[in-house]
Amino acid sequence: MRIASAFVAGGLVLGAAACGEAPKDGDNAGGNGAKKYSACMVTDIGGIDDKSFNTSAWKGLQEAKKANDNIDIKYVASKAEADYEVNLTGYVNQKCDFILAVGGLMSDATKKAATANPNQQFGIVDSNPGVDNVYPMQFDTAQAAFQAGYLAAGMSKSGKVGAYGGLPIPPVTIFMDGFADGVAYYNKAKGKNVQVLGWDKATQKGSFTQSFTKQDEGKKVSDALVAQGADIIMPVAGGAGLGTTAAAQASGGKYSVVWVDVDGCDSTPNCAALLTTVVKNIPDAVKEAVLKAAGGEKLQPKPGFVGTLANNGVSIAPYHDFDSKVPADLKAEVDKIKADIAAGTITVTSKAQPTK
Repeated sequence: MRIASAFVAGGLVLGAAACGEAPKDGDNAGGNGAKKYSACMVTDIGGIDDKSFNTSAWKGLQEAKKANDNIDIKYVASKAEADYEVNLTGYVNQKCDFILAVGGLMSDATKKAATANPNQQFGIVDSNPGVDNVYPMQFDTAQAAFQAGYLAAGMSKSGKVGAYGGLPIPPVTIFMDGFADGVAYYNKAKGKNVQVLGWDKATQKGSFTQSFTKQDEGKKVSDALVAQGADIIMPVAGGAGLGTTAAAQASGGKYSVVWVDVDGCDSTPNCAALLTTVVKNIPDAVKEAVLKAAGGEKLQPKPGFVGTLANNGVSIAPYHDFDSKVPADLKAEVDKIKADIAAGTITVTSKAQPTK
């Protein structure tokens, strides 16, 4: 997972600064005199305000604290890949009860820290390092992205839709695989030939920004897809995708966007340009894990948690501003796809699907 270094710019700041920001504490309200249970989160370099999986994971910790005021929460934001192990180990030394790593890019560092500290409970979002003291929370987003691909194919006027990623890693390409398959399913059902630009599932090759933060890179990649005729684009690139949503809104309806991770109408300023969002229900997964651990339950690394359409771990968001624009029959077909995938009638596959 060394690929993260491709977008760490300007060199690494060594020494104390390598730990990123100082930890942020949750509100220490309530308290009942019992020993506090500390849940400590390390972000990847997308940061706490990535409008994506880091933001979602922190929300899960906040919800856990609301449900049990004996839980203390805090986080530290990593500024570079080199910070991951430093920040995780820092929380071990602070004797945090539960240490949460966010994102697949942190898998190697989490495995190393967990192996070195076998009595420490870790959790990780979007990866499974395969260590007994790491509770993996993964999401089969290909299932919900399949719905979004079908929807996008049905809504496209140009007959071309696009997708691009931040980096070619499993938590990214799983969305793109599902999206492409949803378009293919639409084509087969309707006798159409809607094209997917920016991703080829068969070759696993496509368009990437090499960044989860640089909005100008997101805009550059989506501009290229639009120039090729795409009128709906799905960026799977964290904050970099905001370059696409802003440009889509500014285009006055020339093209629209499928967002990912967190409902874009809650997490971006560009709701008017968003057809839907492929949602990863990270907050509930994190909340449940922390509440169980704080209650004394042993978290089982196998199978961990895998979010699916059937258990509401993944979904597509409401259509919001597009609600009146999506035909009723297309809405019904998208709903039927959800039921068929949940029932196993439709099988969605991706090389990047979670390991159990």
